[in-house]
Amino acid sequence: MSRVRTRPTRDDTREKLFEAAARVFGEQGIGGASIETIAAAAGFTRGAFYSNFKSKDELIIAMLEDHVEQTIRRNLDLLARHKSLADFIEALRTVDRRQQDPLARSPLLHMEMILFVARAEQRRPELAKRLRARRKLVAEIIETAARNNGRTPALNPAWLASITLAIDDGFRLHRLIDPETTPADSLFRAISDLQTAIAAASD
Repeated sequence: MSRVRTRPTRDDTREKLFEAAARVFGEQGIGGASIETIAAAAGFTRGAFYSNFKSKDELIIAMLEDHVEQTIRRNLDLLARHKSLADFIEALRTVDRRQQDPLARSPLLHMEMILFVARAEQRRPELAKRLRARRKLVAEIIETAARNNGRTPALNPAWLASITLAIDDGFRLHRLIDPETTPADSLFRAISDLQTAIAAASD
């Protein structure tokens, strides 16, 4: 009888390379990690790497893109099941990061990769595209939550989204530097306080 060999799909290969790259970057740093080491850590040859990515830079940009896409899918799914902003935020608190992509599990690596890409001016448009996607997602969450509660956002949703992401990025950095005085739920506390302040101002 002939054996039927199951070959990994392109998505499977890319996911394994993402996971391996995250481990190697964490151990050796982004600059010091070689394509050969990443491929070996994923259980592939160098040729398998190059059949998916032209360079380490392209791999990193693909990882950032995958992170944004997964974040959007997760959040829209949560929003579909939790109509009010308060319920949605509470659901976000309970999300298990172990089940997420490597950049969601490691905020430090996420920031390091963003800085690595941003150092080359020609690569910054790639980051800008993903930042705009994140803003659009948050703005959609704000608009949908307000609509579900029969209200109109007090501020422009796009601007509120920019504020929220700036606070999120700031707290990520603060937590990496000083986790003892920066609670893991700092972003959620800040959003709750902002809601209270905006509601009080509109009364």
